[in-house]
Amino acid sequence: MSPVAALRLPAQVDLRGFIALLQRIQVPHRVSEESGEQVLWVPGEAIAEQVRELYERFPRGDEAFAGQPLGEPATPTPSLALQLRKHAMTTAILGLTFLIAALTLVGDNFAAIRWLSFVDFQIQGRHAYFADFSHTLASGQWWRLLSPMLLHFGWLHLAMNSLWYWELGRRIETLQGRLTLLSLTLLFGLAANVAQYLYAGPSLFGGLSGVLYGLLGHCWLYQRLAPNPAYRLPPGVLVMMLAWLLICMTGIFELLQLAAIANAAHVGGLLVGCLTGLVGGALARRHR
Repeated sequence: MSPVAALRLPAQVDLRGFIALLQRIQVPHRVSEESGEQVLWVPGEAIAEQVRELYERFPRGDEAFAGQPLGEPATPTPSLALQLRKHAMTTAILGLTFLIAALTLVGDNFAAIRWLSFVDFQIQGRHAYFADFSHTLASGQWWRLLSPMLLHFGWLHLAMNSLWYWELGRRIETLQGRLTLLSLTLLFGLAANVAQYLYAGPSLFGGLSGVLYGLLGHCWLYQRLAPNPAYRLPPGVLVMMLAWLLICMTGIFELLQLAAIANAAHVGGLLVGCLTGLVGGALARRHR
């Protein structure tokens, strides 16, 4: 019987617990490394399907479920300190976001905000006067293409975006690695900021929400093409996020003067995220 690749995972994924589980239940297997990936081989497609289902349920294997029958509930999740170390890139980006929030007083310190906004601005009385984007580029202030994603206006804005970035960012970091998460974050931030500027013109906007919709689109279509446990979102999350996007696009929050929503940033991030998810998922599907 020819060996079948049951799993292909990034080299940084720790398979020791899952391998121990396979050994405990006496599943024949071997692990090899190919092109920076770990490949778990088993004898036959029937066993491979069972191993994939087992990995979806217990990716950490005996490390998390030692001594428990397979039908019992999972043990408590690792401590926060352990998760912060394990997801170092997610932690670093959130740490930088919190630092900027402190420096800008979560949207109240305009002297600091003007250095991070997409274009510079001056406040005179009750009016804000924005510089032209060409002036921004001519003066070498290239960081402004990305820095608005670190700006947040209010504690609720910061808290919601941070929680969602932690939820989605660590999934991508686990499956595709730290550099991929960093690259996608920068790409989605750039796409969201440029889309918002092209749509609304010179204005003050910011937040990780455009990046979040990019991460969501990436996980969504990657999972459709190359199903994996890391990108399987809880039921209803995708519907809720897309419904929220549509509600915001109606302009109801602006009409009620509750908030100004950067809808173009959300759409720009989502579209680019869907594109990277299609490419990444297609490549992963080919490897399988």
